[in-house]
Amino acid sequence: MLRRLLLPLILVLLLPVPAAAQKLIALSFDDVPRGRGAFFTPDERTQRIIAGLKKAKAPQAVFFVNPAAIGKGDGVGGAERIAAYVAAGHVIANHSNSHPRLSTTDTAAYLADIDVAEAWLKSRPGYRPWFRFPFLDEGGKDKAKRDALRAGLAARGLRNGYVTAESSDWHLEALTRKAAKAGKAIDRKALGKLYVSWHVEAADFADAMMQKVTGRQPVQVMLLHETDLAALYIGDLVRALRKAGWTVVSADSAYVDPIGKEMPDTPAANGTLTEALAWAAGVPAPRWYRYNQTDLATAVFREKVLGESGGE
Repeated sequence: MLRRLLLPLILVLLLPVPAAAQKLIALSFDDVPRGRGAFFTPDERTQRIIAGLKKAKAPQAVFFVNPAAIGKGDGVGGAERIAAYVAAGHVIANHSNSHPRLSTTDTAAYLADIDVAEAWLKSRPGYRPWFRFPFLDEGGKDKAKRDALRAGLAARGLRNGYVTAESSDWHLEALTRKAAKAGKAIDRKALGKLYVSWHVEAADFADAMMQKVTGRQPVQVMLLHETDLAALYIGDLVRALRKAGWTVVSADSAYVDPIGKEMPDTPAANGTLTEALAWAAGVPAPRWYRYNQTDLATAVFREKVLGESGGE
């Protein structure tokens, strides 16, 4: 009798335990070095980003560099700031020299621009052979140009520094700069709440979409920019991601995920890898996080951060 009662329990214990859901994400920053923002000098911004990541015990992030911005205007000292990120344990990669948009640039000129950036980057500490398309523009609807760039990157030993999760932080920063320049009162607490919650929501959106179209949870790569908003809230963002069940991992570990080998054939190549894979799988729009819609983001910013209702 006892044996008959114990047998089902023994069989249950012998069954394989399903793997726990793993929400892994790495942080990446574009457009380094940037000039002055709404609140800080470029030097202050770099110091705050490094300190915020360190205090939050965030692992290695990657900073995608535009060497042409070094030494221009408020970008003076940019090379030293890039070196400071590396000295703090982070890595650097190619974001083109002058940040051109592929869909409106000649293919040969675009590749030459990549080569200029690569020449500056390649001998520097912390360098990684990754290239991220400015504006995430891989050629728009021009598949011949897209394929030429894929071949050109492979010939140079570069891999696509793709993005899977983003919340258009560049737009939130642009709204903030415009408001600051106009002398408007900015509710920084509300601003921080938007910055943090939108990124966490974008990560969760990407996780759900990737599970839908790939059947697994690849390591996500979050797109951020080297902005004053990052300087203010990057530590809060890391902590919020962890609270939402995410493990923040290094950029190195993200870019060994097999998802990076995917090259979806989509009607247009301009956006995240998540969106491209969803498009290729036949998922109807919207295939992107809701606050990538700048009109919606603008309306919420005006209401929550500026206390406005409606237009300017």
